[in-house]
Amino acid sequence: MKFTSNKLIWTREPKEYNISNKKIEIITSPHTDLWQRTYYNFQNDNAPVLQIETDEKFFSFIVKTEFNSKHRFDQCGVVVYLNSENWLKASIEYENELIQHLGSVVTNEGYSDWATTEINANIKTMWYRLSRRNNDFCIENSTDGKHFKQMRICHLNKANDKITFGIYACSPEDSSFTATFTNMEISECQWKAHDGQQPD
Repeated sequence: MKFTSNKLIWTREPKEYNISNKKIEIITSPHTDLWQRTYYNFQNDNAPVLQIETDEKFFSFIVKTEFNSKHRFDQCGVVVYLNSENWLKASIEYENELIQHLGSVVTNEGYSDWATTEINANIKTMWYRLSRRNNDFCIENSTDGKHFKQMRICHLNKANDKITFGIYACSPEDSSFTATFTNMEISECQWKAHDGQQPD
């Protein structure tokens, strides 16, 4: 499987964007987001999502993100969006002039979680590697595109057979920014089978 822009499918096409085989730009609209129910007691399912469809059970997808976000919760990153109640995303969310949240959200059957760590607000570039092994996924991040660190291992209940995966960008509050995606690559699964301790 090779990454090509002519295979990309929009879920909610944004008002402004540019697409080529080497670069994708999404200009976010205000009040766009992905979240379901948990804690905040609201549902928001209107972020633009650009994806490829595949029935490949083992693969890795790499993308470099660049962003000029300056408003709280502005975000862009990788996504596996199956439907409004079953998806995962990983991104940096801007918080203030000092910190951002590097994190991920997994939504199964209509309930989201959010796992984060604080990073410096000066970081404006991040690489992500999303890997699939059947219904299980590994999300990694990198500052140089070479050395990746594990962010999360998770399960999507509805990720059976054919799935869609790709990129997204959104601005949950009253803001807008340009998210740039480059160096997109699909390869053999870089997340190797578990070879750790065997059960007793």
